[in-house]
Amino acid sequence: MPISPAARAEAARLFAAFQEAGAQPIEADILQPADTLLDLYGEDIRGRAYVTWDPLRGEMMLRPDFTVPVVQMHMAHGADPARYCYMGEVFRRQDHAGPRASEYLQVGYEVFAREAPETVEAEVFALFDDLLAPLRLRTAMGDIGLLMAAVEGLTATPRRKAALMRHIWRPRRFRALLDRYSGCTPAPAARIKLLEKLATGTPADLMAAAGPQIGLREPWEIAERAAALLEDAAAPAIPAREADLIDDLLRLSAPAPEALERLMDLGVDMPAIRPAVERLAQRLEALERAGVWLSQVTFEPNHGRSLLEYYDGFVFSFHSDRPGLPPVATGGRYDALTRVLGQGREIPAVGGIIRPGVVATLKEARA
Repeated sequence: MPISPAARAEAARLFAAFQEAGAQPIEADILQPADTLLDLYGEDIRGRAYVTWDPLRGEMMLRPDFTVPVVQMHMAHGADPARYCYMGEVFRRQDHAGPRASEYLQVGYEVFAREAPETVEAEVFALFDDLLAPLRLRTAMGDIGLLMAAVEGLTATPRRKAALMRHIWRPRRFRALLDRYSGCTPAPAARIKLLEKLATGTPADLMAAAGPQIGLREPWEIAERAAALLEDAAAPAIPAREADLIDDLLRLSAPAPEALERLMDLGVDMPAIRPAVERLAQRLEALERAGVWLSQVTFEPNHGRSLLEYYDGFVFSFHSDRPGLPPVATGGRYDALTRVLGQGREIPAVGGIIRPGVVATLKEARA
């Protein structure tokens, strides 16, 4: 479906507003190197992107979003601090026919700044809130850092913590691991059978009995994996009380001021989250100074886990109550992404995107 003139007009309006807020307009190539995106997101992104092959540049993807190329550009050439805005098409493959477009416009605003991170977060959110206020949207925010801190505070092996961290953005897999590590569910039957065999023989014995080697893994890699499985099987379960506290954290959903109070209470039993809760308190103070009506903003620590995996702190979204529409706007903090793409250098960064096509649809419905 072609992009409508109304959507393009909204994109131009939002793009101009971001420039008025002090952002430098930039562009990004539509074709992006696939290896960079796959390294960052894993093979999951392949199922949602349009992939092609260029004889000179190798595997390429139609741009699935702007943030990665913007960060690459900034880490290579950008000033400090810096504000950028952009406008253009992005491409996301859909599994079935429906209302979600495979090509649509994004308009975005990104800030790279080392000073006063909570104030910068409030600036970005307040700007989006002001631009979208006429639509009377539902607003929600969260903080991936709270869940990360909670995982780091668990009484668990480093390997188990790393596995939970890796799957924070995959809620079902995260839940399955937490249940298994806390003893609520048994290990998969195939793993139990393998552990039984490992208990009576070495990995080398099992490989020899299995016949010719198939696949790309070296024998030492197989042996290391077997040792990791044995170590995990011998590890004590995560205490039930700690797993219950993680559940309490993930179930929390309340207006932002009330959520802060409940998180302070949770911090009594989960000391690891206290620094993240203190940062949330500072963020809410900055948002209040920026004129955001916090009682109308829902805070959920679980929020943002289905967004792109580079978010690692504050996250937010704006939604319409109209069925079938994607979020009108999303964004958040992605400090770790600058570290990965900066080759040793890093800078705090936060930003977000608005979908002007959805804005245009909602405005037409209200007309």
